[in-house]
Amino acid sequence: MNYKHLHYFWTVLRAGGIVRASEQLHLTPQTLSGQIKLLEERVGQPLLRKVGRGVEPTEAGRLVMRYADDIFALGASLQEALASGRDARRTTVLRVGIADSVPKAVAFHVLEPAMALPEPPRLACHEGGLTGLLAELAVHRLDLIVSDVPAPVSLSVRVYTHLLGRSGVAFFAAPRLLKAAGLTAQRARKAFPACLASMPMLLPSTPTALRPRIDAWLSQHGLAPVVAAEFDDSALLKAFGREGQGVFAAPAVLADEIAQQYQVQWLGTPDDLLEEFYAISVERRITHPAVAAITAAARGKLFATRAG
Repeated sequence: MNYKHLHYFWTVLRAGGIVRASEQLHLTPQTLSGQIKLLEERVGQPLLRKVGRGVEPTEAGRLVMRYADDIFALGASLQEALASGRDARRTTVLRVGIADSVPKAVAFHVLEPAMALPEPPRLACHEGGLTGLLAELAVHRLDLIVSDVPAPVSLSVRVYTHLLGRSGVAFFAAPRLLKAAGLTAQRARKAFPACLASMPMLLPSTPTALRPRIDAWLSQHGLAPVVAAEFDDSALLKAFGREGQGVFAAPAVLADEIAQQYQVQWLGTPDDLLEEFYAISVERRITHPAVAAITAAARGKLFATRAG
């Protein structure tokens, strides 16, 4: 195999198209296309297909891309080892996109099993909106996306959504907030969920997956608490909750951790309010060892029971 041709193919997918890659490689698009055609002839099957005005990898192209990632990462490690005089650790890189609506603690616990592997990958985590992350996944700049919603069915690129698990949604309040409402934690739990109506509430912003579920649940139970604030960032929401600015909701699988970290009281976890978490990849059947470890641990341990 001609590794120069492989590098051209790898650069096209990383750059997001032949035109951008040709600019980076200082080649004409026609020359670059011809070089990739030679690679396809060598492997005996097409590696790219046209999608609109761009290209995406075929199934064979995805396989070649995974190997190319390792090959060129190893080449970079070799250069680093030669420059430093130290043998760089041969470590694969797992590039993960984390939807910005996913709580950071959930993302950590989802990814943690990959770091416990005998040969753990080097994690490269990127946070952002799901649409942008899916675009990165489609051109193999990411290996995996952790999300609280599945990939849209209308998506033009081929990706696969794998359910990691479901968690109950727990409600928390700071001691000072309970005191201001004339409640103790014990009394609030006995009166849950009616107690929520007597305290202000901190909610995730409208575009998040959890917000419409909370709104529907509150309406179903005839609750209309005063909304004190809305947040895109779940960590900032919890920080406000710690200071007694309002009741807040969070995944029940993290209930003990949240209560300890933010010094808040657990009020209750309704049976009819759930949150879901997903892994989105380009693989229908997961074969990447680190991704397989992540999905197995999430289903078998983290989300095995709906805590609360």
